[in-house]
Amino acid sequence: MRIRLATNNPYKLAEVSHILAPFGIEVERLDAEKVEIQHDDVVVIAREAAEFLCSRYGDFVVVDDTGLYIEALGGFPGPYAEYVYRTIGLKGVLKLLEGAADRRATFKCAAAICIGGRVEVFVGEVRGYIAHEPRGRGGFGYDPIFIPEGMTATYAELGEEVKNKISHRAKAFSQLGAWLTNKNLFK
Repeated sequence: MRIRLATNNPYKLAEVSHILAPFGIEVERLDAEKVEIQHDDVVVIAREAAEFLCSRYGDFVVVDDTGLYIEALGGFPGPYAEYVYRTIGLKGVLKLLEGAADRRATFKCAAAICIGGRVEVFVGEVRGYIAHEPRGRGGFGYDPIFIPEGMTATYAELGEEVKNKISHRAKAFSQLGAWLTNKNLFK
């Protein structure tokens, strides 16, 4: 079984490959620019991008979109998390939270796959909070500052094995993997 993930992020490709391996699904990178509409909902963004890429590259194209919703910032950066990370980075986000007592946040991932011109979207969410400083060496992106609910370690401190079982992306892509396996689409 093989799907094509539209991403330029090698860490995301490795993470999704690890998550889908137990389902017998191989992941290859689709070398295509993902069209990303501006919207507040990662589900809408992922669906639109999958529809666009499916029309150009055919079936088994997968797109994911992730948002980080920080309560004290009114849900910011939300679906603009990647842009915010590239422009102000972790230090900038932590600066915005200086003095904030409420550090609750939710990571949300929407994984969309196109098969037969139809798009299915799978959503994973993890609630948690933002650390006061970056911690840990693993992961990528916001992993050094996001602490999942019920834990004291950031994604970056938990390590790949644990993160790939509990993360927002793990939840979304595990649903996708189970759906593909149950549909028996890879004959």
